Amino acid sequence: MNKILIANRGEIACRIIRTAKKMGKGTVAVYHKLDKDSLHVSQADEAFSLGDGSLADTYLNIGKLIEIAKLSRCDAVHPGYGFLSENHLFAKACADAGLIFIGPTPEAILLMGNKLQARDFAIRSGLPVAPGYTLEEGKELPNLEEKDFPFLIKAAAGGGGKGMRIVHKKSEIGEAIISTQREAKNYFGDPTVYIEKFIESPRHIEVQVLGDKHGNAIHLYERECSIQRRYQKIIEESPSVTLTPEKRREICEAAVKLAKAIGYSNAGTIEFLVDKHLNFYFLEMNTRIQVEHPVTEMVTGYDLVEEQILVASGLPLRIKQEEVKQNGHAIECRIYAEDPAKDFLPSPGHIHLYREPKGINIRVDSYISERATISGSFDPMISKLVVWGEDRKKAIDNSIAALDDFAVHGIRSNIDYLKGVLQNPGYQKNEISTAFCKDQTDTINQEIELERKKKNDAAVMMAALVFSLENAKQPDSKSIWQQTGYWRHLMQIPVQCEEVVCRIKVLPKAKGLYFFVKGNQSFECIVNSIDGSLLDFAVDGERHLAVISVDGKRHLIVRMHGFDFEVKRADVLTDELILGASGQGTGRHDNELTSPMPGKVIDVRVKPGDEVTKGDILMIIESMKMENNILAPFDAVVETVNVEKGSMVGGAAVLAKLKVNE
Repeated sequence: MNKILIANRGEIACRIIRTAKKMGKGTVAVYHKLDKDSLHVSQADEAFSLGDGSLADTYLNIGKLIEIAKLSRCDAVHPGYGFLSENHLFAKACADAGLIFIGPTPEAILLMGNKLQARDFAIRSGLPVAPGYTLEEGKELPNLEEKDFPFLIKAAAGGGGKGMRIVHKKSEIGEAIISTQREAKNYFGDPTVYIEKFIESPRHIEVQVLGDKHGNAIHLYERECSIQRRYQKIIEESPSVTLTPEKRREICEAAVKLAKAIGYSNAGTIEFLVDKHLNFYFLEMNTRIQVEHPVTEMVTGYDLVEEQILVASGLPLRIKQEEVKQNGHAIECRIYAEDPAKDFLPSPGHIHLYREPKGINIRVDSYISERATISGSFDPMISKLVVWGEDRKKAIDNSIAALDDFAVHGIRSNIDYLKGVLQNPGYQKNEISTAFCKDQTDTINQEIELERKKKNDAAVMMAALVFSLENAKQPDSKSIWQQTGYWRHLMQIPVQCEEVVCRIKVLPKAKGLYFFVKGNQSFECIVNSIDGSLLDFAVDGERHLAVISVDGKRHLIVRMHGFDFEVKRADVLTDELILGASGQGTGRHDNELTSPMPGKVIDVRVKPGDEVTKGDILMIIESMKMENNILAPFDAVVETVNVEKGSMVGGAAVLAKLKVNE
């Protein structure tokens, strides 16, 4: 194996390239037109465009990927995770083309890829499973009693949290099945769904396995993956402090037993639900490398992608089970482009500043550089922060500190929310389940906002002012602050930081030295250094670090005290003020229903003249692989509908006009 085609994008493509280069393997990247500036394109030895079509025409186009692999003289293909990684037809197409598929056999993928077959095989292999039912398209719903609820409905051929819903009442199951079948067909090409008894407040614990082509299989212990939103993991850790040593041995041995029964080769993950009595039930097997594999790497010391490549090359496992040890504790936080305060609404857009935390035992897997555009066409994950500590408490503390130093400006992200989860007493006491985010998100968001208000102090405003004034003084500066031409020796500047508005007198005393007056308070500020976006300064002898950027509205975004603050200067003419003064504002009428994000309209349920009630689903928009219901904001009559099924819409696009139903 000399050259590997990486049939994927984003951080996992960069991750594979890193290990392949370490092993002396050549790498070939593929990319959608929207990804042409992504890191994996520049990091690979070669890169080929897939065009600008749909996913089916690009990253899911088996024929095109095989053609590129042959053209570039690759002898292997790594599928990463997602996309075609668990597609048995892709694995077979690679084999038929004489390419090594860095993953399991097509037969293993097919067997474990369908939840129903996987469940039956797990039962035959002696693993415990939860009771459930199969529902194919057109088949009648089984007779479910109200007392048997709740049930979990999920795509039979799915994975990654796509096409999953919990139904608590019998009256809600019809609509849930229709939505799940639609998602199952869209994402996986198979509308079959599986209805499974829902285990309330379970833990989600998975076991990493490795197998080779010589009949050997081992585990690399477990990961706790119970912190999820929309059925997708956002925080994972290893080891799981939920398990006793005896239960850890049992669940890991069960995973290896299943892997051996399949004759599994390469990396895979066997997932279990664990109830409050530590009984565990087989959930599914992911026949690929997982998003959260770095936490296992951090505590075991093994490079899983390297082991994948070696196994795919035909070599026997070089790791013995007795050699695998868990050292310390690792936590992975997934950084998503989304707004947790708005039910994790996707937040695609342009990142004008991206700055990763750095330090010992900190690892960031990402695919973007300082500036990037996050498309609504792909998954919203932009980075993974992985932190190690000697024990769980130190790993939590180190992760919180790293999140404080993680800056993403220009879009909404879940960084502060992740920190809020880690600071939550329930999480710190390991009082968690897969329902943790559902139960705690409102409280976490409220605590975040209260803490932000406490941290909104004079130092934040001074950081913004010093940054803008120092940049404006640079003789060759192209800063917008210089362009406004307000630099004077004595100023009283009106400043607004969030809801706090004040006037601050600025008296520059010497180079890098300022005297600020805010109301009846006075402060001495010393600038230690400015390195790009990083400001190192002191206020009355107390040192501060702030990461600062300027957004498209000419506002200053300051990350300080572990939070982002927007600082506006009323003496600087912004685009908002210009538009407002000229009467060209973009305010919407209350009766205009707008899209909260760019995306694709996948269902329109109303037409002009329809009467709707507040809360009714009027449309469904898919963005970043998530379905988002557009609800009626009040009782109304639909006047116009401006989109149709299949339409692509931008953020704030007018979808329909409503008239209040009086």
